[in-house]
Amino acid sequence: MQGKWGLFARDVKRDKHLYVLLAPYMLLFSLFTVLPVVISIFFSFTHFNMLEFPRWVGWENYSKLLWNDDVFLIGVKNTLIFSVVTGPVSYIACFVFAWLINELNPKVRAIMTLVFFAPSISGNVFFIWQIIFSGDSYGIMNGFLMKIGIIYEPILWLQNPKYMLAIIMLVQLWLSLGTSFLAFIAGLQTVDRTLYEAGAMDGVKNRWQELWYITLPSMRPQLMFGAVIQITSSLAVADVATALAGFPSVQYGAHTIVTHLMDYGTIRFEMGYASAIATVLFMLMLGSNLIVQKLLKRVGE
Repeated sequence: MQGKWGLFARDVKRDKHLYVLLAPYMLLFSLFTVLPVVISIFFSFTHFNMLEFPRWVGWENYSKLLWNDDVFLIGVKNTLIFSVVTGPVSYIACFVFAWLINELNPKVRAIMTLVFFAPSISGNVFFIWQIIFSGDSYGIMNGFLMKIGIIYEPILWLQNPKYMLAIIMLVQLWLSLGTSFLAFIAGLQTVDRTLYEAGAMDGVKNRWQELWYITLPSMRPQLMFGAVIQITSSLAVADVATALAGFPSVQYGAHTIVTHLMDYGTIRFEMGYASAIATVLFMLMLGSNLIVQKLLKRVGE
């Protein structure tokens, strides 16, 4: 152990200018990311309503959360379904579209990148989908289905638990070509072109082999970054659900872990219980990221 600390001290002394440059970032990261997480974990073991001093209750919040809170379990189920479907699909879609667009000439590539990225930064995207899935006969989807004779009366798409989660998944997939998409575009631009020539000499015969043995291994940092972004966005879904299905949604059909967190944290101000919900979500994200990291290490093998 002493030897490791000695090597670390020697590295710090040798590269002290690098640590000085990293110090502002590490200070801000610790202050605004690490410290809030630690404080939230502490509050998760307390009863804290923002009016009284926190009172230690141990595992009571977690016991109530897992055994007595049926709405939270509905949120967990919806979140897992949502993340299992939208996470991998959006991740693969981001890479496939980035890969295809990267083959275009620079001017067309820039235009297509903007076209695909625009929905993720559009401010009126929810309004558009509300018009499409409006519950009256003037809604685009209802009007189309009634015109071709599939249905004979309007469907309340965003008030029916049978449909609302699927619609939210669809909208989220449409919005998913965001940061990960740009990261993949950037990663594809940085792949050393000489690697393809070397691969051809070593027996790489087609584009699929180039993709698996050269492109993907060269993009591991971007692939990991994209995976983190997609996992976080799929597990932390809330804005799409509340904008389309309302809050709370009918029969909690679009209820998620984050909307449950919003309920207790910003409406009821039960901060101890809300911190327990946030901690469960944090552990779920951390576990998912570790699994994906192990899977990405096998790319190219």
